[in-house]
Amino acid sequence: MRHMSVTDNVAAGRQPASLAEIEMIYRKRLSDFRRVARAALGSTEAARDAVQDGFVRAIRDRAAYRGEGPLEAWVWRCVMNAVRTSERKTPRRDGATQQQFLDSPAHPEPAAPDDEVRAMINRLPERQRFALFLRYYADLDYAGIAEALEISAGTVAASLHAAHQSLRQALAEASP
Repeated sequence: MRHMSVTDNVAAGRQPASLAEIEMIYRKRLSDFRRVARAALGSTEAARDAVQDGFVRAIRDRAAYRGEGPLEAWVWRCVMNAVRTSERKTPRRDGATQQQFLDSPAHPEPAAPDDEVRAMINRLPERQRFALFLRYYADLDYAGIAEALEISAGTVAASLHAAHQSLRQALAEASP
């Protein structure tokens, strides 16, 4: 994929994102970016690394910003792509790893409710999980989520609906 240069963007009538604009987003929303990455990756350290990688990409590739949507949503896309890359490198934490399960006593203590819910969310398809995280951890609207995930607003609505349905069903099955 060819990266747009600043000259290409200006020739096409678009201004690339400035470092100051990206820095303003970083300062304003850093805790939200980290919260979403932490929810997706299950690790504070991995979240910090993914957010850092996402902002490095945003700064490095800022000439590729086409101005066709909010800059913040484009930066979210950079960070979410870094989260995806991190997920491929290290598995998610769905409660316990297989080795922890094998090492546990024959009658393990029940998982904490938060761990059970986290595991239910982690079993959702990626698009549903990321839509949930962006909606509830970053408070993005459907248009912002659509831009960040490169999907339509209708697909965001369908993904959130499916995620809610799956979680309701899983919670009902888990209830005594």
